[in-house]
Amino acid sequence: MPVAANGCHLRKGRVSELGRIYVLTVVTCQRKPVFADWRVGRRVVEQLRSADDVALVNSLAWVVMPDHLHWLVELWRGTLAALMCRIKSRSSRSIEQGRLWQRGYYDRALRRNEDLKGAARYIVMNPIRAGLVTRAGDYPLWDAIWV
Repeated sequence: MPVAANGCHLRKGRVSELGRIYVLTVVTCQRKPVFADWRVGRRVVEQLRSADDVALVNSLAWVVMPDHLHWLVELWRGTLAALMCRIKSRSSRSIEQGRLWQRGYYDRALRRNEDLKGAARYIVMNPIRAGLVTRAGDYPLWDAIWV
């Protein structure tokens, strides 16, 4: 199901819990591969780092794929909705190409006993599973605190 059609349903029952770790996923409008050019993807990376710099989150891992973003974060301040609004609006203005992101986003809260390194590995291995590279280190748009 496309996020645009169901963006409002994704917000129902959503809770933002400070100190909780979340996997966040957001998709480009019409799944256009905007970030196939890594230089454009770096503008999203700047916004992820900015959220860390102002202590909204502690970024544990992320990958900017050609048409979506996966982000593993520990929420420190604010709400998931405010965080995602910030990332999406600032990256859209930075890239200046009309509507960049689909409405809504997906989030999954991790339980304390879940394997965070496993979740991070899953995120940073996305470019390999997508056939974009054969080694994670060859892909320019990812990071994880364990590396």
